[in-house]
Amino acid sequence: NHTDFIFAVAGEEFGFIGTVFIICMYLIIIWRGIAIALDADDTFGMLLATGVTSMFMFHIMVNIGMTAGIMPVTGVPLPFLSYGVSSLTTNLMLVAILLNVKVRKKNLQF
Repeated sequence: NHTDFIFAVAGEEFGFIGTVFIICMYLIIIWRGIAIALDADDTFGMLLATGVTSMFMFHIMVNIGMTAGIMPVTGVPLPFLSYGVSSLTTNLMLVAILLNVKVRKKNLQF
């Protein structure tokens, strides 16, 4: 329960309001990722932010979908909620990449 079906546990513990709050927090993360991608000045930053945001969207949709029973059960963790250090570390590094794209809006010179 604490790994793959954490959204079901959150729904059991916090109810409808808690699950709506979790989904709203994920929508804010996705919205900000899309805003960062649209605001990036270089193509690489835009593609990087789009990739990170789409990975978050994929993980969220697959995990909530498999909890609801409309998608097959896989080992995709729910970002920032599922148990596991490697998933949490990866998600935090991806947020750091998004923030770095937001901060650095100029082209890199090599």
